[in-house]
Amino acid sequence: MRLRIDLAYDGGDFHGWAKQPGLRTVQGEMETALHRILSVLDDDAGDPLRLVVAGRTDTGVHASHQVCHLDVQAETLAGCIGHMDTPAIEALMRRLRHFLPDDITIHAISEAPEGFDARFSALERTYVFRIADGAYAPDPRLRGFVLSMDGELDTDAMNQASAMMLGLHDFGSFATPNPGGTTIREVKTACWRRVITRPLTDEEARGHYCTPTIESGLVCFTIVADAFAHNMVRSLAGACVQVGLGKRSLDWFAGKMAQPVREGSTGPIAPHGLTLEHIAYPPDEELGARAERIRARRTLP
Repeated sequence: MRLRIDLAYDGGDFHGWAKQPGLRTVQGEMETALHRILSVLDDDAGDPLRLVVAGRTDTGVHASHQVCHLDVQAETLAGCIGHMDTPAIEALMRRLRHFLPDDITIHAISEAPEGFDARFSALERTYVFRIADGAYAPDPRLRGFVLSMDGELDTDAMNQASAMMLGLHDFGSFATPNPGGTTIREVKTACWRRVITRPLTDEEARGHYCTPTIESGLVCFTIVADAFAHNMVRSLAGACVQVGLGKRSLDWFAGKMAQPVREGSTGPIAPHGLTLEHIAYPPDEELGARAERIRARRTLP
């Protein structure tokens, strides 16, 4: 059977999602816990436990909502029930939450609908990059997932740059393809917004103190696309920041969009400001067809 696992993680101490020898990764921690709970060894050819993820996050990048799937034999899954009087999937979720480190949280585990593929069935991914610029003093509690910088960002100029991303483009200036892959992607939303400073309580009623929302004043880049190439979001965010600080022009950004070639000036910005926020999927009856379409190599018209 195929299981869908919804999870979140603080990426600060991980070398990204993908399992790598000798390095701490989210996939590595997850699969180690799963093999321990389900009593399956890595070299058991009959029932290997391998997670397939919706979006591979880079070193230091966070996820408030990530999705992966796992194929497992029903009898193997049943083995994790033990003394618990609960369905097998619920038992797995309880045990996984117990065995995983504090920087990984399981939101839910469910039996996946027919045709579901965490990676290829996805319609779109949503990322948010958060910045505390010179206009507001950064809250030190946010230092793990917000990038602090000097200078005030011009969000109007940055939005003019991000508007150029919309639609189907080759983002070769801002990303590197996987072997045999492409950097052609369709961006559906790309915008910069400063979070409105507002209290959590009624300031007039309390008179003496109002509790602020913790993200008040941050500059946030929200980008939604059908998929993202390696380092694409961080490189686009970094280029927009250069425009927002007045170090680069909009014509320069337009030139990078027109000529999709990496040449060193559009490298990725620091990873800790980036969070994967959401994965969207089509209705259950369209999951299989979506997965087949997205596997095809894309080209520009």
